[in-house]
Amino acid sequence: MLNTITLTGGTHGNETSGIQLIRDWLKFGLPSRFSALNVDCSLANTAAIAANVRFLDEDLNRQFTTERLAGDNPAREAVLAKELNQKFGPKGNTRTDFFIDIHNTTSNMGATLIVLENDDFNVKLARFVKQAMPEANILVEDEKAFADHGYLCTVGKKGVMIEVGAQPQGVLREDVYQLTLTMAEAILDFCVAWNNQDAALNELPPCEAFRLGYELKFPLDEDGMRKAMIHHSIQDQDFIPLLPGAPMFRGFDGSDYVWDGEKETYPHFVNEAAYHKLDVAFSTSDRIEF
Repeated sequence: MLNTITLTGGTHGNETSGIQLIRDWLKFGLPSRFSALNVDCSLANTAAIAANVRFLDEDLNRQFTTERLAGDNPAREAVLAKELNQKFGPKGNTRTDFFIDIHNTTSNMGATLIVLENDDFNVKLARFVKQAMPEANILVEDEKAFADHGYLCTVGKKGVMIEVGAQPQGVLREDVYQLTLTMAEAILDFCVAWNNQDAALNELPPCEAFRLGYELKFPLDEDGMRKAMIHHSIQDQDFIPLLPGAPMFRGFDGSDYVWDGEKETYPHFVNEAAYHKLDVAFSTSDRIEF
């Protein structure tokens, strides 16, 4: 039973779809069909929202490991993480049954549901969302235990992220907002069905999903400067297969760098602006049935 549900936006202050959706639902209320749910709508990093930046000192969405929450980091987001952990958690002994955190990406990922566990709840949720929203992508990040992630949503007993793009940082696109709204409502519809023990949830067919592999970085020279950029053939092609031997980077000298994996991979977060300072070009994934 999902007795307490938290829905957040603004974990990153320049990802505006979730910010606007939370503001709208705080002002106008949730759709009436969710009246049986106990949903708390909240904006996470209000200072970063006011400044229209991803974060002020450090990424808030990496602060929620047990080690970081127990540390004495003076960064503003580290301090805020402890406050949010006490408000919604605490992690490991939480008062929040289900935590939904809304994000945007500059990558062309469409509406993506990120689940962190391969269990009955998350599998049924993914299948439900995919059936309600066939254009949605399901991204499975179960490479580590749920509690070991540093994401805000792991403060809850269960937690997922909505990731929608492509949208420039600090900009609100109506089409991206509508995708965000549709996915958020689909997740809440699932919560109603879950609480009602709807037998139809047991009949949902398996769906396509993508399991996270690893982050692939831009090629760098001996001085740590980039030697290449994303190849045009994979730009905006998130979750489209990258085949062995296909180009993935175009060197500044005109040469191509090709994918040398033994099988195809499915890039996502392709050329994500927030990851450029980390020299991350994209993340790999395998296509699976979930």
